[in-house]
Amino acid sequence: MKVAVPKEIASGERRVSLVPETVAKFVSAKLEVLVEAGAGEQAGFPDTAYQEAGAAIVADTAKLYQQAELVLKIQKPLPNQALGKHEMDLLPKGSALVAFLQPLTNPDLVKQLAERGVTAFSMDAIPRITRAQSMDALSSMSTVAGYKAVLTAANALPRFFPMFMTAAGTVRPAKAMVLGAGVAGLQAIATAKRLGAVVEAFDVRPVVREQVQSLGARFLEVDLGHEDTQDAGGYAKELSPEHVRLERELIHKHVKDADVVITTALIPGKPAPVLVTEEMVKDMKPGSVIVDLASEAGGNCPLSKAGEDVVRHGVLIMGPLNLPASLPYHASQMYSRNMAAFLLNMVKEGELNLNFEDEIIRDTCLTHEGKILHEQTRAKLEGASVKGAS
Repeated sequence: MKVAVPKEIASGERRVSLVPETVAKFVSAKLEVLVEAGAGEQAGFPDTAYQEAGAAIVADTAKLYQQAELVLKIQKPLPNQALGKHEMDLLPKGSALVAFLQPLTNPDLVKQLAERGVTAFSMDAIPRITRAQSMDALSSMSTVAGYKAVLTAANALPRFFPMFMTAAGTVRPAKAMVLGAGVAGLQAIATAKRLGAVVEAFDVRPVVREQVQSLGARFLEVDLGHEDTQDAGGYAKELSPEHVRLERELIHKHVKDADVVITTALIPGKPAPVLVTEEMVKDMKPGSVIVDLASEAGGNCPLSKAGEDVVRHGVLIMGPLNLPASLPYHASQMYSRNMAAFLLNMVKEGELNLNFEDEIIRDTCLTHEGKILHEQTRAKLEGASVKGAS
């Protein structure tokens, strides 16, 4: 089977879906790997490294796709301005695609993939089970984002992070608050602690308390009684209005004393929950910094703007996009290892073996043989059709 690795064309994207060390594993598994010329250059992986690992370099993008039986990407298919074609139209009918497809926010894309007869797998749909941990690219990229978010905040903050004992007196450490203690949040906590900040963290899920405390941070929580705060996948669920009110009161009390606030709260397929309101921002110290990792999904702070840095009420509010692309070498390496673990799980004798009794394959496969297999996406499309008809 021919596996194609095209160069990512999304604006600002510097990662590559496969690195040379993984190419060698694929070749050992009887896969023929084709890499577009220059695909790994921005991540620090030259064409020669791919060739040494056993890959063939293809200079022509269209020819790369024409030969492909399996296409590995990071970003979803996008318009290729250089070719004047959409990457969707370059995918051969009957081929397979693996990428971050975000089906719940891109249901029409999933429909197009089905209509084209592409078997599509989404790396953000990897189930949260023990056997799939090595495949969990979403967690890998969240780790990168959480780490870089703190470095971004530290660079923008007009004060030190750690405590300093100097001849000019003692400098107190910065106070950092992390909202959301998922993978990105926990990495943000750990990074802020390494830089010497005093760290507090909030999450609606009491189950993460020990993880937060093990990193040396103070865990803030609201007593939610018996309300279930996480879904079967371990993600935070939407809360009742009363509990949202109590949550915001607690956050407000602590945000106003923070020098840095990192927000990471997301609910899959839904707008990001508002955690830091404008009233809270007004009460923050001048020069404080908010890094909103949920800005692309509407933001945990309603004042944030996706892809922009804005100043409101004397507070710098940053809405960075695709932070993993700013650390392309290790982000690519981690994603590539996740990809290898995922694909080698279903490759037999150099071909894809789609055993839909395997939970990993079943949950990640969005489309196959012209059908949409992902139930949530199918329900969303059907709901949109009913709404449109009415």
